[in-house]
Amino acid sequence: MPQRKSKAAKEKASKIGAEDSQGHAPLGPPPENFPVAAYTSVTGVHTTLLAFTALFLPRTPVSFITEAFPIARQAADDASGSLRRSALHLLTSNPARTVAWICAGTFVVQLWWAGWVRNWSFDLRRAAQNQGDAGQQTQDKLSRSQEKSQQLKTLWAASVTTLAASVAFYILIVLFGAPILSHTPHTYSLALLVALLTSFTPAYTLGPPSLRSDAKSLVTRLTWIRLFAELSPRTPIERALVYPAAGALLGCWSGAIPIGLDWERPWQAWPLTPAYGAVAGYILGSLAALVVSSIKHLAEADVRLHRADAQQRAKST
Repeated sequence: MPQRKSKAAKEKASKIGAEDSQGHAPLGPPPENFPVAAYTSVTGVHTTLLAFTALFLPRTPVSFITEAFPIARQAADDASGSLRRSALHLLTSNPARTVAWICAGTFVVQLWWAGWVRNWSFDLRRAAQNQGDAGQQTQDKLSRSQEKSQQLKTLWAASVTTLAASVAFYILIVLFGAPILSHTPHTYSLALLVALLTSFTPAYTLGPPSLRSDAKSLVTRLTWIRLFAELSPRTPIERALVYPAAGALLGCWSGAIPIGLDWERPWQAWPLTPAYGAVAGYILGSLAALVVSSIKHLAEADVRLHRADAQQRAKST
């Protein structure tokens, strides 16, 4: 008799857990730990630094560079017209130098951003695995020390992946109509900028894709395929990787449109408009990822709150 009663109680509890009074499915695991405030502030700083890199860094005086290279000094003397030059002239007088400055600043900004995203992914992984016991906390400390020791290795792998992606983007840009025999520094600077915006952060956060057959490489390769071939991000971190990369590619492609217009403006010089289009698209993609992830997080929290209230009322009655 007690066995039948306990069996009936288990069946009743399973039915209550299977659906609430309104017929909803059971509550799943708690929502992902989404740091809304930190993510918002870091994204704001990130996009602001990228805008500064694109608009102000190329206007930096290069006297400390030109003094070391006579050829660069002569080019700088020839390019200097009046003492008071407009900001647009400083950006358009030497397009290759402008895009090179943008690449240098973007590398520094992306290195900081990729480190923050990587730490965010590690924190979420630890929060999902940590059960609060001493053994798990000890293992957590060991994993942190291993992560710090592998930072240089991860940075090297991400840098090599970015350089390989820049070569692929260079070939792709040439196939789309860029000059083959001329303006090689201009074209490669654009390819490197696009690679820094699209490939460095995913390679630093997820690890570079490889063709090895071990389980870790297979998971990494399938993750890259799902994110950048299927365009199917599922978490805020994945959206923070995919949306800006897609925005940078779309911005670079759409930025090439003004070059074909017969306006003969200095800012139409190759590759200024695709470079600034890539940066603008990346910034818009970052903001879109923030908005979408925040809305999804608030919507899921609201749904869970209402369903928890409904279950509480059902249990009380």
